[in-house]
Amino acid sequence: MKSWRTRFLAGAACAAAIVAIPALSQGRGGPESLLPPGFGNNQALPPPEEKAAPPPPANVPPPPVAPGTVPGVSPPALDAASGDAPPAAVQNPLEAPQPTNYFTVPEGKARSVEMVGVLDPGNGGLGAGAFGANNGAFLAALMGQVDAPLPSRWTSILLRRALLSRAAAPAGVNPVDWVAARADLLLRMGEADAARMLVQSVDPVNYTPRMIETAAQTALATADPAALCPLTGATRAASRAPVWTMAEAMCAALAGEPTRASALSDQARQHGAAGIDLMLAEKVIGAGAQARRAANVQWDGVDAINPWRFGLASATGTPIPAPLLNGAGPRYAAWFARAPMVPLDQRLDAAGTAAALGIFSSRSLVEAYAQVFDQTDPAEQAGTVAARLRTAWIDPTAAGRLAAMRALWAEPSDATGRYARLILTAGAASRIEPSADHADAAADLIASMLSAGMDAEAARWSRVVEDANDSRAWAMLAVGSPRAQVDLGRDRVQAYIDADTSPGHVRAQMLVAALAGLGRVSGADASRLGNAAGLSVQNDLWATTIDQAVRANQPGTVALLAATAIQTERWAGVPPAYLFRIVRDLKAVGLDFEARMIAAEAMARL
Repeated sequence: MKSWRTRFLAGAACAAAIVAIPALSQGRGGPESLLPPGFGNNQALPPPEEKAAPPPPANVPPPPVAPGTVPGVSPPALDAASGDAPPAAVQNPLEAPQPTNYFTVPEGKARSVEMVGVLDPGNGGLGAGAFGANNGAFLAALMGQVDAPLPSRWTSILLRRALLSRAAAPAGVNPVDWVAARADLLLRMGEADAARMLVQSVDPVNYTPRMIETAAQTALATADPAALCPLTGATRAASRAPVWTMAEAMCAALAGEPTRASALSDQARQHGAAGIDLMLAEKVIGAGAQARRAANVQWDGVDAINPWRFGLASATGTPIPAPLLNGAGPRYAAWFARAPMVPLDQRLDAAGTAAALGIFSSRSLVEAYAQVFDQTDPAEQAGTVAARLRTAWIDPTAAGRLAAMRALWAEPSDATGRYARLILTAGAASRIEPSADHADAAADLIASMLSAGMDAEAARWSRVVEDANDSRAWAMLAVGSPRAQVDLGRDRVQAYIDADTSPGHVRAQMLVAALAGLGRVSGADASRLGNAAGLSVQNDLWATTIDQAVRANQPGTVALLAATAIQTERWAGVPPAYLFRIVRDLKAVGLDFEARMIAAEAMARL
């Protein structure tokens, strides 16, 4: 008999933020370093080797040199003097010859840094001109100012697509630093695997100091200390910081050099390495081939998690105390959700957070619970989330499936957890046939389906919603369905405005803003309804900038600017006037589906 997971996933859907009002004229500097001392300091990195910069494209002025960047340069070659004779034996393990192939690229096989990304237009990419040809320094600085993760799942999904798009590097920024800026933002969004894809799209021989730092951050976020190894030579050439000595010791152990690993570990201790950071490094060393060291990790006295601690603990399967992980923020939860060395059943809550952030799809979340269910002793399955989810999929009656979904929706005590459960049940919700018998659950069913992008499935409930006069369900369909299938007349919208009891009438303002942005109400009606709801749309620097990006047909820039306007803890803090422009301008650059999903998410989560 087929496993229940096969049936369970039959209709599962795959779903592909700084301040409330973005101030483009005000910066807060670069992103906070994610690394312990010695990683986040560019002065600890090797000075780049000067080489001639390529000539600028025709009719484009030479890019300015931004503070802290070195355009058109790469780290010094790390290869030792070559020779056919084997190296002479040495007594000091620290003087042993090191691998010389970390930065080696076969002749003629180097990849261009001018066009980097993993998504082409045929598989979700926004095109080579997604960010235009100019203003690279401005866009990179803007990426550094986005306070991520974002509160909007669908804005995050769109921004990930933009950052991963195979797009030309704009003028005004070093192309490799441009990739690093994109990867940095993905890391802050919780998108560790996406960041790694970008980092690995650049040959290490072309790494700049900023890219070296980003690559180190990515190695820790993905719980992959071995990915630090190609970086240690470049950093140790100019820095004796203990953290890099520890990194080199781990790499020596992973390469099967236990004697050298022990010597480097002792050296790091002599230079100040201590406590949990050293213990975790020695845990990695102990996992290396022929290792003679073992570390007993004690978290006593540790009051905070950081990427070094997260990455090394997750890589070795060392449990991180729940208070530390829970207090570290959602990006750590997202990294933890995909940590392969941590048992899956321990990552389910984090997987829900990752889904709410847009990192996990509905189908991925369902698959995680399905695997845990298959691995659970049958005597212990009853009453678990996975068991109730199974019922929501395969119960022979719609009433039974719906009852299981209601129980799942009601269980979480926080808004993020409740939204994650809606994402979890999206596929099951799509299997409930529209019926007046289930009209009281229509709003949650529609919110569940739209959370996973099932707009056509949700639209099937239009007649039921109209007959039941369910305002919440009606509002989601009004903006989320592929085409208008509910009454969008001025009287119907006015009735919604009159009945709105949300603080500051934010729901009514958001609805009018979304309808106007999507062009689903006429200009005259939008003006009257906006006045009735208290909605005011004015031009400011952000509005002018995003409108210019639309006129230049730069969907990546539009997506980035949309993210700068979605930087609050919750949807209620997003100015409705900004939602109007986000929806309108995304639609104008061909991103109608994304515009509708963002608008529907606003109506579902307010």
